[in-house]
Amino acid sequence: MKSHRWGVRRLVVAGAALTALAVVAACGGGSKTDSASSSSSTGSADAVDAALKAGGEITYWSWTPSAQAQVTAFMKQYPNVKVNYVNAGTGNDQYTKLQNVIKAGSGGPDVAQIEYQALPQFALPGSLVDLNQYGFSQYESAYTASTWASVHAGNGLYGLPQDSGPMALFYNKEVFTKYGIAVPKTWDEYVAAAKKLHAANPKAYITNDSGDAGFTTSMIWQAGGQPFKTDGKNVTINLQDDGSKKWTATWNQLVQGGLVSNIPGWTDEWFKALGDGTIASLPTGAWMPGVMESSVKAGAGKWAVAPMPTYDGQPATAENGGSTESVLKQSKNPALAAAFVRWLNHDEGVKPFLASGGFPATTADLKDPAFVDKASAYFGGQKINQVLTGAAGTVVKGWSYLPFELYANSIYGDTVGKSYQTKSDLNTGLKSWQDALVTYGNQQGFQVNG
Repeated sequence: MKSHRWGVRRLVVAGAALTALAVVAACGGGSKTDSASSSSSTGSADAVDAALKAGGEITYWSWTPSAQAQVTAFMKQYPNVKVNYVNAGTGNDQYTKLQNVIKAGSGGPDVAQIEYQALPQFALPGSLVDLNQYGFSQYESAYTASTWASVHAGNGLYGLPQDSGPMALFYNKEVFTKYGIAVPKTWDEYVAAAKKLHAANPKAYITNDSGDAGFTTSMIWQAGGQPFKTDGKNVTINLQDDGSKKWTATWNQLVQGGLVSNIPGWTDEWFKALGDGTIASLPTGAWMPGVMESSVKAGAGKWAVAPMPTYDGQPATAENGGSTESVLKQSKNPALAAAFVRWLNHDEGVKPFLASGGFPATTADLKDPAFVDKASAYFGGQKINQVLTGAAGTVVKGWSYLPFELYANSIYGDTVGKSYQTKSDLNTGLKSWQDALVTYGNQQGFQVNG
């Protein structure tokens, strides 16, 4: 989603450290959450339908563009339920407010939008309701495997997937044609394309990357890496595993060779470069079409979408972005809140989400010909969802985020970012990042090995 991703990228550095500190403080016993919500920690599948029938009032925090339309449609269908919709800010702005109310023990919403990467930081300290108690595990087959895995922390189920961001290669077809570049199917071909393009036009680059934690972890994910493992307080960090090294072996060629632009993402300069051919491709999430249509007008008709290049030519990709909706333990009516989450992401609520341009996590919608075969005027009539929905089925399994992922992202620039600045070995930056994360995690009460 356009505003979702844009906002998160701009805010993550500013707000992540505060968020992580607040989360760990809650984990360490400073929160009043558990005592305030002990009565809401149990439930049953029947309780959800009963709560929906009884009606009531709940509050929902979200920044998704479809939120108001979804709330309006829900209250039309269930007039005995009042949902107070609040846009408490995008990404980390909302997370900071959420941590404050969790720590205070009151004032929070019943339901909150939370990105997959941030979910463990709220779930593991015990701030969210485990939806297994309402029988929501029965909905597993309705979602892609990768998003279903992303709404779990330990054995708990802390939301139902809303959207997904399987990665694909967005490329400027006009630039590729002009310089005789074939669409790369492997990363070796991608590096070769980068060299050919930059040699032909020193002002043009195959892509941009000035150092982005979310991009790095997604690329390690696609390479088969599993650098973060946790079962709660026990955490293992290995940013030198086989997948991490596989990615750096490719990306070092681009960074050290000066073959990627250092234009920061989500800036005016970046949007201009996407439109004028300075940046010729983007390996990124399936939410990108909406961003380009609204913010890169000059690229209309020039761009196309292809599967992600891989290391061996076989289909494989990763997720980049995506959110769920979770029920807070602080809720005084968790069964009704759970019913709203079920409607949002499993029932009729998916329709207004799709109408706003969202990319779904629901397998039925990903197979719907009306969605899959929809031609995109911006992408020259290409049925881009055929590529993007195909990517959703090839996400590499086994990935997990750190329980302090937002903090990790906030210090990425001070560690891996230096490798980008000096065009030096990315492994040095990854080792520095790992050392800092191990120290931080242990200081916060986790048992971190790395």
